This record gives sequence, structure tokens and C-alpha cells, in this order.
Amino acid sequence: MTRNKVEICGVDTSKLPVLTNAEMRELFLALQTRGEWEAREKLVNGNLRLVLSVIQRFNNRGEYVDDLFQVGCIGLMKAIDNFDLGQNVRFSTYAVPMIIGEIRRYLRDNNPIRVSRSLRDIAYKALQIRDQLTNLHSREPTIMEISEALNVPKEDIVFALDAIQDPVSLFEPIYHDGGDPIYVMDQISDERNKDIQWIEEIALREAMRKLGDREKMILSMRFFEGKTQMEVADEIGISQAQVSRLEKSAIQQMQKHVKT
Repeated sequence: MTRNKVEICGVDTSKLPVLTNAEMRELFLALQTRGEWEAREKLVNGNLRLVLSVIQRFNNRGEYVDDLFQVGCIGLMKAIDNFDLGQNVRFSTYAVPMIIGEIRRYLRDNNPIRVSRSLRDIAYKALQIRDQLTNLHSREPTIMEISEALNVPKEDIVFALDAIQDPVSLFEPIYHDGGDPIYVMDQISDERNKDIQWIEEIALREAMRKLGDREKMILSMRFFEGKTQMEVADEIGISQAQVSRLEKSAIQQMQKHVKT
């Protein structure tokens, strides 16, 4: 692999062709009206860069790039075979969701946390019903409504939907407010913090005394009462982003006093 040349599945990505909109239209006409399969091959090769741009979104999954590229190509070919020239839509706009969907199905089916086929079937049917009911009523349906539509116990639907969810890192950022990001971990209460022994050490108690009243209150609620940042924010009337910044600032101040 060099700076300008990357090979995936034996394909030199630096030499992939790029088709203009006019060329794309001519090839689709040749494929759909005259059945010229050479045009299909040119459409596939001319849109492999689209697959490359999509699989970059999944680089952090730990999957082999070659595998994702091949799965993405399957999605691309499905998009080519089903694209309707009569619709006033760019091919890339139509193809990207299909490529992403194909990759997501592959990742779900190859998840190290094994999910039975029956559970996946229930989950996918529930998602389809959810979309149908949302379009019908212009609102998100309840689990009970989905349960009644599928004639499946609501407990089974909840379990199935949970089973197909991808694991989330505790350090995944979920919100930015122009400053430090708020992570998933920041919204989880930790019962173990009620028994933290180090907070009772003399040095830390001295450091706590040097904090302002609001910082003391936030640390007490977070680490002694085990509350989430959102719960603290609601109780003292500020935003969660402010709680996050004040908490981190207070901890940094305490660390400075402890070190000195």
C-alpha cells in the first residue's frame, strides 16, 4: 500500500474510472432497453469509488476492508439492477442507502454476539411495521401497537430489537456543545461510586474544600449519590453540557491540589 495506490480485492483503486452523468444515463439506457450486459459491467466499475466512500464509514468495526468492499459491491449491483431512470433521482442518491443496507445486514449477520434467525426475523418485521405505522399515523408507534400488528408478544419484540443492536462504546461521543464532548459513560450512573474509598482520604477532602459550592454539589450527586449528568442537570437547573464541564473542571482542580 502506498500513498496514492490502494489495492482492495486486487483492484487498484487509483485507476478506477469515473463516469459522467451523461455516460451513466447512456449506459443505463443500453442496459435497460437493449439488455447490453457490457453496460452493466461498466456501470459497476464506474461506481466502485462510491462503494469505497461508503465503506469508510465502517472502518472502526474491525472488519476486513476486502470483505466490506465485496459486500458493498453486492449492494451496488442491486442498486444498478433496480434503478429507475424515470425517477428524477441521481444514481448515487439511490445507491448509497442500498450499499449501506447491504453492509449493515452483513455486519448484523456476522456479529460476534450471535442472534438466532427467528429473533432477527421478528426484529426486521417489527422495523417494517414500525415504518408502516409511522407513515400511517404520522407518529412513532408504541411497542404495544407493533405487538398487536404482528400478533407477537411485546416482550419478544423488545428482546428481538435489543438483540440486533450493535454494541456501543462507553467512550462514544453523543453530544458536542462547542466544548468538551459528552460521552455515553457520562450518562450512566455508577452505584460503586457510593463506596469509593479514595474520596474519603484526607488529601481529597482538603481538595474538595477548595471547590465552589456548586462544584461540590455536582461531585457529591455524581459520585456519592450515583446520579447521571442528566439527573444532576435537571435537579440544579442547568444543561447537561454545563454539568459535564463543571464536573471535569472540578476534578482537574482537585487533581492539582492533590498533586501539590
